[in-house]
Amino acid sequence: MRPAHTERTRGRLRSLNLVMFLPLLAAVGALLVATDAQTWWHVIVMGLGVVAGLVAFLWWAARDIFRVALPCLVVAAAVWALGSLVMDGNSAYYGLSLVGSLAIPQLRRHRGWAAVGLTVYVAAVGAARLLVTQDDVAGVLIAYVIIPTGVTATLIGFMFPNQRFYGIVAELEEAREREAELAVARERIRFASDLHDIQGHTLHVVKLKIALAQKLVHTDAERVEQELREVHALVSDTITQTKQLAYAQRRLNLSAELENAKNLFEAAGIRVRVDREADVDAHAGELLGQVLRETTTNILRHAQAQQVRITLSESGITIVNDGAQEVPLPELRGLATLRERVADNGGELTVEQKDGRFLTAAAFPHGRSEVWKGDR
Repeated sequence: MRPAHTERTRGRLRSLNLVMFLPLLAAVGALLVATDAQTWWHVIVMGLGVVAGLVAFLWWAARDIFRVALPCLVVAAAVWALGSLVMDGNSAYYGLSLVGSLAIPQLRRHRGWAAVGLTVYVAAVGAARLLVTQDDVAGVLIAYVIIPTGVTATLIGFMFPNQRFYGIVAELEEAREREAELAVARERIRFASDLHDIQGHTLHVVKLKIALAQKLVHTDAERVEQELREVHALVSDTITQTKQLAYAQRRLNLSAELENAKNLFEAAGIRVRVDREADVDAHAGELLGQVLRETTTNILRHAQAQQVRITLSESGITIVNDGAQEVPLPELRGLATLRERVADNGGELTVEQKDGRFLTAAAFPHGRSEVWKGDR
C-alpha cells in the first residue's frame, strides 16, 4: 500500500497534466483534422485517431494506461493506415504517435523493441503510400515517412525521461513519508529514554536501600525504618514524574525542545525557521516546551508540511506550518489537555486552521502573541 502523501502527490500531478496538456493535445488534433480532412467521413476516421490518443492520455494521467492501451493502439494504427493509403491524410499518424509514446515507456520489458516496432510500422505504412501514387516520390517520402517517423520517434524518446521524472517524484515523496515516520519513531524513543531515566535511577536506588535494610533489620531498626521511608518517598515521586511524562507535564527545557524540534523537522525534509525574539520566564518556558513538543508530533503525524516557522517572544510561542488539509479541524487531545494547563497558569492556547496553514500559539499575560502572517 502506497503512502497517503505519495498518492496525493500523484493526484496533483495528474490534475496538472490534465489542465496543461489535454486542451493542447485536443486543439492540435482538431487542427490537423480540419486541415487534412476532405470529406465528412475523413473527419470521422481521423477524429477517431485523435480520440484514441486523448483517451490514452487520460488513462496515462490516471496511471492505468494499459486498461485502454491495446484498443487505442489498434484504432490509431488503423486510422494511420486508412489516412495514408485511402484518404491522403498525412497527419493521420497523430493518434498513433500519441498512444505509442504514452504506452511504450510504461512497459516493464522490451520497451526498446516496442519503440522500434512502432516506428517501423509508421514508416512502412507511410512508404506504402508510394503504391497508391508515384507522382511526387520525394514529397511522399517527406510527408508520409520522414515527418511521421521522426515525430513518433521523438515523442517516444521524450517520454522515457518524462516517465523517469515521475518515478523520481514518487520516490522522493515516499522517502519524505519514511523520514516523517522515522522522526516520530525517534520522538517515541526519546520518550522511552526519558521514562528509563526516571524509573531506572529510582529502581537502582530502591534496590540498594532495600539491600541495606535487609542487612540492618536485626541490628538497627531505626535506620531500617528511615530507609523504608526514603524508599516510599522515592517511589511516590517516581510515580508522579511518570504521570507527568505520560501527560506531557514533566519539566522541560525550552531551548532543548527548540533544538529537538528543529532536528526532527529537518530529518523529515521540512524547512524550519526559528525566530527567538526574547527570553521567556522559566516557568512559562516549561509549558511552552510542552506545547512545542506536542505540536511537533502533530505536524509530523498529520500534516503535509514543507515549512514550519517557530516564533518565540517574551509573551509566548507561535508555530505555523503549511500543508494543513482542507478538512474540519481534527481532534488533538494532547493540545486540548495543554490548553487547560496553559489556562490554569493565566495563559491562552490558540489553534487555528486557515488557507492551508495551521497555527498553534501559546500566550501569557504582559504581551499577547497574535502572529498569523506565515513567512515574511
